[in-house]
Amino acid sequence: MKSVHIGCDHAGYQLKEALKKSLEAMDYEVKDHGTMTSDSVDYPDYAHSVALAVEETSQPGILICGSANGVAMSANKHAGIRAAICWLDEISKLARQHNNANILCIPARFVDESLAMQMTVTFLGTEFEGGRHQNRVEKIACV
Repeated sequence: MKSVHIGCDHAGYQLKEALKKSLEAMDYEVKDHGTMTSDSVDYPDYAHSVALAVEETSQPGILICGSANGVAMSANKHAGIRAAICWLDEISKLARQHNNANILCIPARFVDESLAMQMTVTFLGTEFEGGRHQNRVEKIACV
């Protein structure tokens, strides 16, 4: 069974729940790192939890907040993480193909459920091209 880690803040809660349901219907094991309600929370808590899990397991992650900036900034503090903010399906594909992104960051206030699911399916189904992109990806981490 394929696995994916998912997390969000209050602004992304409803979208997270919808994506989780769709992914489970597609036989994904969804590891939910919260939040579990739409009550106000601090996005770094959930971004760090997902980022640590992605680093430890090499399974992909999805983070959702209002603009996706907060979760992306937090997740990208981790040396093994390449979190990409995506708002179009083509961007989610290129994030995987060219940047070997391992966390998809979705801006819940700017992307509807249908597009979010389309981007998620594309992100999870696209492989890194390597080749000319490999050297560039290796230069991303500052470790």
